[in-house]
Amino acid sequence: MPIAGYIDYKKREFCNDVKCPVQLELNSGEEGSEEYEKTRQICRNACKFTTWQFHNWLIEKGYLVVRPENPENK
Repeated sequence: MPIAGYIDYKKREFCNDVKCPVQLELNSGEEGSEEYEKTRQICRNACKFTTWQFHNWLIEKGYLVVRPENPENK
């Protein structure tokens, strides 16, 4: 759910910004192809970057991680 005056993180924005070699390969591949899906498994199971790197990238780019005060009342 977007917050007024803010933008949401776009899928793979970090990967493209840091020029992840796996993401660059995905960008040049055909989405849905067997080779593409095989390469995607690297992202899912053996990402080349750490959560620490991703978290710090988010901070550097000014992103905020938020949730409702009462998650049950979305």
